[in-house]
Formats: sequence, C-alpha cells, structure tokens
Amino acid sequence: MTDRVTTFARKALQNHLIRFFFVSGLNTVFGYSVFVLLIAIGLHYSLAVLIGTILGILFNFKTLGTLVFSNRNNRLILKFFMVYGVTYMINVGCLALLKQTGLDLYLAGAILLVPVGLIAYYLNKTLVFNK
Repeated sequence: MTDRVTTFARKALQNHLIRFFFVSGLNTVFGYSVFVLLIAIGLHYSLAVLIGTILGILFNFKTLGTLVFSNRNNRLILKFFMVYGVTYMINVGCLALLKQTGLDLYLAGAILLVPVGLIAYYLNKTLVFNK
C-alpha cells in the first residue's frame, strides 16, 4: 500500500499542472505570512499589502520558474509581471460579474481559484516559461 502511494505521489509531482497548484499554495502561504508579519510589526495595511504583493510576486517567480517549469532565467520577470496583471484583471472582472448576481464575494473568490489558476498556469507555460 505504501509503495502504491509513493509511486502515485511521484507520478503526480511529475505533472506540471499539479506542481503548479502545489507551488501556488506554497506561494500563497508565503505572501500571506509576509502580510501578517508586516501588520504585526505595525505597518499600515495598505503598505503591508503592497510589500507583501511585491515580495510574493518575486518569490512566486522563483518558485514557479524553478520548481514547476525548470527555468531559472531572471530575464523573464517582466513577462511574469504581465501575466500577473492579466490574471489580476480577469479575477477582478469575474468577481465583479459574480457580485452582480448576488453571490457572496468569499464564495465567488473560492469559485474562481481553479479557473483563474488554470489561466495563470497556461499563460505562464506558454508566454513566460516556454522553452
């Protein structure tokens, strides 16, 4: 039984999309931790969000590039920021549409996690970290 689980886990981690979502979870924990730390030391929330977002994007660039796409080319950072901008606009636009239907924003945000994540994966794979 343990060998089957280990084999399954190894095969799953060879899949770029599964690694993308796993690393994205790690990136979320990192970004939120930075935000919490900055709030805890007394920074204004707007500054904490700004710093957390910038550090989060830089951290995400390195982890996604290295752990998901096996690419360490730092020259791709501008493309990565552009993908972040596109996915941000898609996310906000979809949230606005879902809000108009009366859907709770927390639920709407949760619903959008997977489709926006898939879009981010596709854009990163094809536009940023393509080989």
